[in-house]
Amino acid sequence: MLQHNGIRIPRTLEELITRDQTALIVYDMQAGIVPQIPDGPAITAQVKRILAAARAAHIRTYFTRHMTLPTELVGAFQYRQWMAWQHQDDPAQIHSPFLRDSPGFPIIDELAPLPSEAVFDKLAMSAFEGTPLAFALRDCGLRAFLICGIALEIGIDPTCRQAADLGLIPIIIEDACGAGHHEAAAKSLSNLAFMGDTIVTNTDKICELLSAHA
Repeated sequence: MLQHNGIRIPRTLEELITRDQTALIVYDMQAGIVPQIPDGPAITAQVKRILAAARAAHIRTYFTRHMTLPTELVGAFQYRQWMAWQHQDDPAQIHSPFLRDSPGFPIIDELAPLPSEAVFDKLAMSAFEGTPLAFALRDCGLRAFLICGIALEIGIDPTCRQAADLGLIPIIIEDACGAGHHEAAAKSLSNLAFMGDTIVTNTDKICELLSAHA
């Protein structure tokens, strides 16, 4: 590993993916989200492979769930957002799709979190905004994370951007990230690659590297 000025500088996946450096984030694989994209079953299968490999390697794993508030608690930004997404001009016509007790809120059964894994609920798109995720990673001395789930262009992109500002190294598993708009997702990946903070890889490579630590 490259060293300079007393600092170890990891540059490759082989250097980063160890139990004491890297976590897994499974982003918003919820019952109300996965069916919204055509390749939901294929993405689920890839995430399931990664999850099994991470568990075998004892990689710390965190799930996120997108949550919405009762409309009585919604503010101006949330009204604007849901009016846009639900194609409504009247805020009285929006509905809150991811209430805590709604059928769409839970993680899908195929990826059910273990008692040893954390689930963080969020209102924002970045997995770090308003959640304990950054604290949890730093408290364990982790410096990077693998991320997979849905949707790349909506929530995984801002999660990676905020991670870079937090001094964490994001590793996107491209073929295990679903997208509602594939052109927008491709632009997200291109922009993240241009910035240089995020590593982009695939499921086969990650499962191979994780198997070395199982």
